[in-house]
Amino acid sequence: MSGPLSGTTMVVTRATDQAASLTAALVAQGADVVEMPVIAIADPIDGGRALAEAVRCLGTYDWVVTTSPNGSRRLAAAIASEGGTREDHAGTRFAAVGPKTAAPLVEAGLTVDLIPDKAVAEDLLEAFPPPPPGGRVLLARAEVARPVLPEGLRAAGWEVDVVTAYRNVGPVIATGLLERARDADWVTFTSESTVRRYVDILGEPVPVQAVCIGPISAAAARELGFRVVEADPHSVAGLVDAACVLAGS
Repeated sequence: MSGPLSGTTMVVTRATDQAASLTAALVAQGADVVEMPVIAIADPIDGGRALAEAVRCLGTYDWVVTTSPNGSRRLAAAIASEGGTREDHAGTRFAAVGPKTAAPLVEAGLTVDLIPDKAVAEDLLEAFPPPPPGGRVLLARAEVARPVLPEGLRAAGWEVDVVTAYRNVGPVIATGLLERARDADWVTFTSESTVRRYVDILGEPVPVQAVCIGPISAAAARELGFRVVEADPHSVAGLVDAACVLAGS
């Protein structure tokens, strides 16, 4: 297929259940795509019990915050499984770090009241309102995540409960797929965890050109020796646009 990315081989490192949209968009621009998921999404160690318990008390929180589509999906599923009504948490508001993160909540019929202009925790923290007396926040996220948001909310006076909604684990990757990745021209990263897992797997930052979805993944890639192009806006469409600009430069 012809396009601005014709003749370019690109690695997609997203989890298998999330790679399709990025792969399709890159292929539509002519790229030869190597899908090598470096993370897989797994249940929390406790099987989701802590999330279920938090959802049963959802009405006691002023805000519920999610920072990834995976966290939103797990949260929405937990809310649905509890069989509660909207009236049970009528006073609770929802916030998401970006539109993609908000989408699973909206699809579940929940209203997302706060989405920052840029899909990063720092911008969500800046946009977050000051707490009322005794204000409480539930943060549903990955087992391992940056501390920026809970620390910042607590510093602002919120009482924050962090609950693990899912884990990122490492899948087994076939040797042949590793070799194809090593021979590729570029690699795409959509999170800090994919950057670090990719380097752990390959043992070195190869290929040296990385196209990153946002500032957090970009910073991690630079730290590990990649030459980096950052998407603007911080979305799959922005990432593809950035790759096309890079190909034409």
